[in-house]
Amino acid sequence: MANTKTAKKRIKVIAAATLRNKAYRSSLRTAVKKAEVALESGAENKTDVVRSAMRKIDCAVTKGILHKNTAARKKSQLARRLNKAG
Repeated sequence: MANTKTAKKRIKVIAAATLRNKAYRSSLRTAVKKAEVALESGAENKTDVVRSAMRKIDCAVTKGILHKNTAARKKSQLARRLNKAG
């Protein structure tokens, strides 16, 4: 257990940031999953869905939720699948 006042405050701040990151990561996964479903089903708006998923991935990097190489890999995979789907 934390002894100092600053350590107790850090615990609270970290808990709030963890909740925020968890919520954003969840919405990111949902966006990527929607893009994958759109690509598999051949939906008409697949480019828009993939583009919005890529936007979310970029935003996650700026917020420090994803590493930039992880984001680049995910975006590359989505782009390849989009080009393959035609």
